[in-house]
Amino acid sequence: MAFQVSNIMLFILMFLLPLSATAQPYRNVTLGSALIANNANSTWLSPSGEFAFGFQQIIPGGYLLAIWFNKIPETTIVWSANRDNLVQEGSRVQLFADGRFELSDPRGQRIWAATLSRVGVTYGAMLDTGNFVLANRNSVVLWQSFDEPTDTLLPTQTLNRGVKLVSSFSKTNYSKGRFIFILQNDGNLVSYTRNFPMDNVIFAYWSTQTVGTGFQVIFNQSGYIFLVAQNGSLLNYVSPNAASSSQFYQRAILEYDGVLRHYVYPKSANSSGGIAMAWSSMDFIPSNICMSIRQSSGGGACGFNSFCSIGIDQMPNCDCPVGYSVVDPNDRMSGCKPNFAAQNCDKEARETDHFSFNDMPNTDWPDSDYTYFQQVREDWCRQVCLDDCFCAVAIFRDGNCWKKKYPLSNGRVDSGVGGKALIKIRNTNVTANFSVSKKSNRSTLIIIGSVLLGSSTFLNLLLLSSLLLYAFYFNKLKPNRHQPYQVLPGLNIRRFGFKELQEATNGFKEELGRGSCSTVYKGIVKNDNIEKVVAVKKLHKMATEGEQEFKAEVSSISRTNHKNLVQLLGYCDEGQNQLLVYEFMSNGSLSNFLFQSSRPNWYKRLQIAFATARGLCYLHEECNNQIIHCDIKPQNILLDESFTAKISDFGIAKLLKPDQSRTTTGIRGTKGYVAPEWFRNLPVTSKVDVYSFGILFLELICCRRNYEPDVEVETEMILADFAYDCYKEGTMHLLVANDEEALNDKQFDKFVMIAIWCIQEDPALRPTMKRVMQLMEGSVEVPIPPDPASFITSI
Repeated sequence: MAFQVSNIMLFILMFLLPLSATAQPYRNVTLGSALIANNANSTWLSPSGEFAFGFQQIIPGGYLLAIWFNKIPETTIVWSANRDNLVQEGSRVQLFADGRFELSDPRGQRIWAATLSRVGVTYGAMLDTGNFVLANRNSVVLWQSFDEPTDTLLPTQTLNRGVKLVSSFSKTNYSKGRFIFILQNDGNLVSYTRNFPMDNVIFAYWSTQTVGTGFQVIFNQSGYIFLVAQNGSLLNYVSPNAASSSQFYQRAILEYDGVLRHYVYPKSANSSGGIAMAWSSMDFIPSNICMSIRQSSGGGACGFNSFCSIGIDQMPNCDCPVGYSVVDPNDRMSGCKPNFAAQNCDKEARETDHFSFNDMPNTDWPDSDYTYFQQVREDWCRQVCLDDCFCAVAIFRDGNCWKKKYPLSNGRVDSGVGGKALIKIRNTNVTANFSVSKKSNRSTLIIIGSVLLGSSTFLNLLLLSSLLLYAFYFNKLKPNRHQPYQVLPGLNIRRFGFKELQEATNGFKEELGRGSCSTVYKGIVKNDNIEKVVAVKKLHKMATEGEQEFKAEVSSISRTNHKNLVQLLGYCDEGQNQLLVYEFMSNGSLSNFLFQSSRPNWYKRLQIAFATARGLCYLHEECNNQIIHCDIKPQNILLDESFTAKISDFGIAKLLKPDQSRTTTGIRGTKGYVAPEWFRNLPVTSKVDVYSFGILFLELICCRRNYEPDVEVETEMILADFAYDCYKEGTMHLLVANDEEALNDKQFDKFVMIAIWCIQEDPALRPTMKRVMQLMEGSVEVPIPPDPASFITSI
């Protein structure tokens, strides 16, 4: 309900309305001026230099005509002309002598032009407000970028009726995305999901409910963002928290995840007031987009078959259930696809014994159900879904059972959902049943055989078949002869013969390490008469059967390329002998380095922590296919000759047999580093690595093992519990007694808080590794962590 602003408040609001462009200082862009993409001087600056207009290279050879904050190291674009049509190097934007303002490609074809309602442009100007204007000789603005926003509003900018913001497709793709924020002609301010790639809308997930009254959204110089009626009365605050424009850069942006956020950035270290020199969010709407979107068509907040959860930074996370993978690794909102063959619907091969369920508490995909049952038991709900080949997921809550079919939409995980999702997946040790096709094939063979037996050519065919069978078995009996320098197509990775690696390791003599699934030996291989020391990992039990499957897994691992990952140099696949050849890490494992008699340098420990975090961030965020390590621990962090930390054994989990575990619990991982969801039938996502990293980070900070049974005080035995108790009681100095370097580091407390966030029992509360990196680097403030053990589950 609107309320009338007092005369004084109304005067203040009107005083702080956007000033006219004619009142701002500017540097004229004269008629005939032009900018060329990839030209060293391809920008027009505002008088203070705080904003720039020109070309930004978005991808190699692709340029965006844009406006951006020019004094911030992080490129922050606030407006663009050609967001859906990047131009090539050599393209130009020009203010012609007749007043036309156009962007053209290198061939002179027009890509974009400013829409002028009147003629008479005599100059252009980039203003200190972030507004680019075209004006006549009387300084009357004839066109301005503020009237055609893309996804961002700036202080002194208004959003009038009929004008909208459209989110970007992703963080790095500035083309139009999936969400719209618009002040409708009826006065209602609304956030919609967009029927991508069309411009029509699907579902309103936030609104001010001001139909008939909303007139203008104002972003004033004091940093308030609010909706007013035509008479000036305040209807609704979009962002009620303000910041001084003299001390902070500000922007409000409809981000690619559909959330409108108000950001501030300190203009100088002295004015930051303790805020990190980075963009910080002051307000955002809606508060929980995962629970806000429930549309009848489309994939919801995160895409089909995926689920949305809110992290510690209030950012929505899009994840796939166990047994599913993201459709497009470069688009986290593209949805998820099952990694298994669908259930056979033939009555003779329903495959009910080939499927089981993965339980996800507080999870639902609303509006995807096709059948609903009341007053039933959970085991009955499970069985009725298992017996139904169309059922992909069953939801059981308070004695009610919903059966869901593909594609699943509006997925969300939230404590307010209740109940549990029963996700049907194919067991890993079975394959799809093709008995029907096999039966058909057998029938065909019987018919062909009958015809052949009655034919005069049968004896000739029988003789030819015998010769082919003999040749086939002869080749199978011959030893494999692999080319010594054969590589996988497109990869710089060598294929070794088993005998060659046997000789390189002197008969597998010098053992470097041993695990439940492999043994590592030191070896020396030759390439062009150059000897290279390597580590040869001999795998004991493999999940894959056959050379092609093993090669596919090796190919996936070898495509990784990061300075904090141990490099895979080659492989061997001969019969039962499957080996991997890695670069040799001369300083052994972090376990040997960290838990020696003398305490390693504090700053060296931090370098190792940062290196490990960077490696994990690469595996989770930057690989073509996301890799979850599942066994982060000091023994799997190796150190090279300069003590640079590198993660080893990444991707090997996919090669192991399903019954191979590192502990007696039947789960993958190592006791003490294993995330709690392994024990609770929760989905295993990249957050399991975040948990393990949190334990590892505490070990690096405190320079002690995660479990010390011989301590004098019993409460100090488990490092994670001890660390949180010290944090809660304000006695964190006890964690690093006598470690002056650590105690004197002002960031010590922050690092402990980050580790506590990582070891939250609720995986939804843990940050992603990308966010962990931002927290560690100081680009994002570290919130106060809750008790890690506060997660309660009914399982």
